[in-house]
Amino acid sequence: MTGAIFSGRFAGKVLVVTGAAQGIGRAVALRAAAEGGRVLFVDRADFVADVAAEAGSDAAAFTADLESWSGADAAMRHAAERFGGIDILINNVGGAIRMRPFAEFEPDQIDAEIRRSLMPTLYCCHAVLPHLLARGGGTIVNVSSNATRGIYRLPYSAAKGGVNAITQSLAMELAHRNIRVVATAPGGTEAPPRRVPRNAEGDSPAEQQWMAEVVDQVRQTALMHRYGTIEEQAAPILFLASDEASYITASVLPVAGGDTG
Repeated sequence: MTGAIFSGRFAGKVLVVTGAAQGIGRAVALRAAAEGGRVLFVDRADFVADVAAEAGSDAAAFTADLESWSGADAAMRHAAERFGGIDILINNVGGAIRMRPFAEFEPDQIDAEIRRSLMPTLYCCHAVLPHLLARGGGTIVNVSSNATRGIYRLPYSAAKGGVNAITQSLAMELAHRNIRVVATAPGGTEAPPRRVPRNAEGDSPAEQQWMAEVVDQVRQTALMHRYGTIEEQAAPILFLASDEASYITASVLPVAGGDTG
């Protein structure tokens, strides 16, 4: 973990971070713990326990499949029981499984993309609400994507457009209950090799070519013409989660080198 640490920024706060076993979620959860938060690391990969162990005694891990409502509900209940409540939820589960022109997608592949990148956020937002309302307020940060405008991942783009809609509509519903709902929209991000691949079946030669075209498109449409780092994605997520952003709700912040999606 690198990046500036704001000592005590999350002192007294309980955070649930989903997709915390690797990538952006891992960085967010570890840094939140380093900044004083009590953090539940949630992922369906069992090695999430090893990641949580890096954060010390004020962190715990929970394994759940958040593509089901029961998994989301179980994770939120565990956090509330383990730490006495929930203040902040960071929804980080998602990611395109395949890159291919829309005409090449099969129906079950479309369904899988929507389940992966929309339903965990929808279910977790629903499951956390009783806990935030019991707390008298709180914050939800959704990790969306600037790929609501991009090539070769239309079902994923549709799912992330849904995440933006959840963010804005839920913020309108909950502002009077002292609950903020915000999002970041990351662009292309350099990351270590995934321990759990995005596409367990592997990419065909055609898919590898389509992926290369996606990478070119992402770099060209970003004004900075580069991918971001994991730290450059974690920092704005944690800012929006913190009390420093107390007058921000319903916003979707692009973090994509100038590509607003």
